[in-house]
Amino acid sequence: MIYVDTSVALAHLFAEDRLPPASFWTETLVSSRLLEYEIWTRLHARQATASRAEAAQEVIARISLLELAPDVLARALDPFPVSVRTLDALHLASCQFLRDRGQRVELASYDRRMVGAARALDIPLRDLY
Repeated sequence: MIYVDTSVALAHLFAEDRLPPASFWTETLVSSRLLEYEIWTRLHARQATASRAEAAQEVIARISLLELAPDVLARALDPFPVSVRTLDALHLASCQFLRDRGQRVELASYDRRMVGAARALDIPLRDLY
């Protein structure tokens, strides 16, 4: 199972220089419901909603979304071994929630800070290159 960080979804939607291989999107993908909000917020901020709405809906539909359950929110309040931003804490807590329930999860991210935090938590990383 691959936990998709927002940086990967946005790179795909905005056709950035670094993109996961096409086969990535056929894997079992999961993320926090937060991903959906982050995608739409970035589309609105870039005034790209009209041109990218359908693609955004397709990306979101490919990913199973975890709700921000009380256990996840509580974990995000706990200290992390490195400094993390609020939304990253919620994503990492969601990823850890799955791992705590015996799921084998790899994190897919292009965000240096998120990758560093995942390493500090011993969360395996998905090679996106």
